[in-house]
Amino acid sequence: MNSIRRFGSAMIVPVLLFPFFGIIVGLATLFKNEQIMGELANPDGLWYQIWTFMENTGWTVFDHMELVFVIGLPISLAKKAAGRATLAAVVAYLMYNTFINSILDVWGPTFGVDLSEGADGTGLTEIAGILTLDTNIMGAIVISGITIWLHNRYYDKKLPDALGIFQGGPFIVMISFFVMIPLAFLTAWVWPAVQNGIGSLQGFMISSGYVGVWLFHFLERILIPTGLHHFIYTPFQFGPAVVDGGITANWVSRLGELASSDTPLREQWEGGAFLLQGNIKMFGSIGIALAIYSTARAEKKKQVGALLLAATLTAVVAGITEPLEFTFLFIAPLLFLLHALLGATMVTLQSAFGLVGNQGGGLIEIATTNWIPLMGNHWNVYLSQIIIGVAFTIIYFFLFRWLIVKFDYALPGREKDENQETKLYTKADYRAEKEGGKAEPAAAYASDYDRRAAAFLEGLGGVDNITDVTNCATRLRVTVKNPEQVKDPDYFKNNGEAHGLVQNGQSIQVIVGLSVPQVRDSIEAFIDEN
Repeated sequence: MNSIRRFGSAMIVPVLLFPFFGIIVGLATLFKNEQIMGELANPDGLWYQIWTFMENTGWTVFDHMELVFVIGLPISLAKKAAGRATLAAVVAYLMYNTFINSILDVWGPTFGVDLSEGADGTGLTEIAGILTLDTNIMGAIVISGITIWLHNRYYDKKLPDALGIFQGGPFIVMISFFVMIPLAFLTAWVWPAVQNGIGSLQGFMISSGYVGVWLFHFLERILIPTGLHHFIYTPFQFGPAVVDGGITANWVSRLGELASSDTPLREQWEGGAFLLQGNIKMFGSIGIALAIYSTARAEKKKQVGALLLAATLTAVVAGITEPLEFTFLFIAPLLFLLHALLGATMVTLQSAFGLVGNQGGGLIEIATTNWIPLMGNHWNVYLSQIIIGVAFTIIYFFLFRWLIVKFDYALPGREKDENQETKLYTKADYRAEKEGGKAEPAAAYASDYDRRAAAFLEGLGGVDNITDVTNCATRLRVTVKNPEQVKDPDYFKNNGEAHGLVQNGQSIQVIVGLSVPQVRDSIEAFIDEN
């Protein structure tokens, strides 16, 4: 359970980047809409160009979401040296995708993939300029998770002195190199089949009436963790799955015609009731946020409220739900399943009352391409849409709240005592060593690097005497407050197995050897504990 909580906390690290960028995209969409801004939103004008510039940059974290998660997870999940764990995870992910690229370049036909189609080809994407299979966020999380596990297990591995240069971070990358090879082959073999299976559902959904509408929206939500939801909605929104040019372009081009007629929208529109998931983002997100807030502990409600406010606004206004959904997705998958079930049911019910259109985004898109231009002749449809949506917001709230309390999910504001988290070395342990004047037996430390680091800290006058710690290839470089508290070179040789000590006033160099990066990491961990 502790590992699940830690993973949930780690997921929040990259998710916290989303709200700001989501708001930027939402504002840009609003200010570029000619029906709201009038002539100011002329595509040839400076106003439109400025907001296009802002919107393009607003998509940064969403266009590179895989890398954001690869980088973000080690920050919380690496037990020590998080920076080096992050570097190893990024390199491993790049190797993984490069291996896939090489496999498909040589044996592409064997796996049913044609790289010559480029990134626009079905199931392909570019990661840091590498053309590879689109495993989306799931691939990023798996590869980062594997690398973090390798880092936590082998980062402190002591290699023979002759191979000391490969210790620590380089050793993790070396192991990852060989681990990524079978993973890349497995992905090349399995993933295209998974993608093709998703594609075959499209024809069924189009011809199955309300069942197809429900299935479309259920899969569009439930597949978000895998990234395969893109293969559900993209052919409908931008491709010719139901109408030429895709739902969005076709719907917008016909707004004038639809607005001028009082014939029911679903009789005028041949695109069906697909692409209505914006209602899930609007109405469902509010109910979820209220449930999480209401179950948070009293002393954390203010902090949780600020987090949820930004995330919910991003979901409702801009239609970008990752900040909110990823908050509970991996901590409480049952809640995400319920979210997909409720959302699909709500949208299907709304479609039964005549709702169709381009409603895949948030409030801005729904209002500007549906409500504002069409309300005059079709207000009754939108009234029923809102009534049903509000009713489901209430249903979301009560069901989510009940499940959160029943299963005691550790959502924001309900985290367990942080002291329960296992530490490599406790403050009490370090202080006991410091006061005792001699090093503890090696078994008392998580690694030999910790033992040596504790001895060096004692010889340098303790944590309170340290101003700065860096290192070069073999030397620990330390700045101390009081040089008189630094012990003689023999202490460092006898207790920390140093090769020597160089002192110049407050600048101290402990000659450690090739294991100096790991010793420095242990020293910094002790300092942080203090």
